[in-house]
Amino acid sequence: MPKVVDHALRRRQIAEAVHRLIDAHGIDGVSLREVAAEAGVSMGLVQHYFTTKDEMLLLAMDHLHLRITERIGEVHGTPREILRAGILELLPLDEARRTEARIGMAYLARSVVADDLAEVLRNGLPFVLGFYASVIRAVRPDLDAEQEASALFAMAQGLVHPALIGHYSPRAVETIVDRYLDRLLD
Repeated sequence: MPKVVDHALRRRQIAEAVHRLIDAHGIDGVSLREVAAEAGVSMGLVQHYFTTKDEMLLLAMDHLHLRITERIGEVHGTPREILRAGILELLPLDEARRTEARIGMAYLARSVVADDLAEVLRNGLPFVLGFYASVIRAVRPDLDAEQEASALFAMAQGLVHPALIGHYSPRAVETIVDRYLDRLLD
C-alpha cells in the first residue's frame, strides 16, 4: 500500500527548519542542503518541494505570517484590547516573538534586494493596515482611520529594532504602545 504523505506537514517542517537556520545564522545560512539537515530529511525531499532557496524563503515567510495571524485571531475582548494584542504580537516581548522579530528583520533586509520577498511584504501590509483601521474606525469614527493606522504601524515597527537590541525592555515597549493607544482611542 502506498505511503500517505501529509504535504502540508512536510512544508511546515521545512519552513520551521528555515526559521531555525535564519535565527541562528541569518538568511545567508539557508541553503537546500542546510535545510534538509536541519529538518532531518533528505536533500531529495527538500528538492521535491523546492527548486530554489528563494522558494523556500517565500514558503517560510508565509508560514511565519500565518502563525502570527492565527495568534491574533485567537484574541477576544474590546476593540482596544484586540488592537493592542495585534500590535504586541509583532513586537519582541518574549523569546518566541524575539525569534520571530529576528527572522522578520532578516526577511526585511533581504526584501531590499529580492523583489519576490518585497512583493510579499508589500501585499501583506494592506491587511495589517486594514485590521488597524477597522478597529480605529469602530472606536473613533471621527478620525481618518487609514492615516492613523499608518502612523500606528510606523510607531510599532519603530519599536522592533530598539527592543531587539535591548534599548527598550518588554515592559517599556508595552508602556509606549499603551500610551499611544490611550492618546489615539480615548
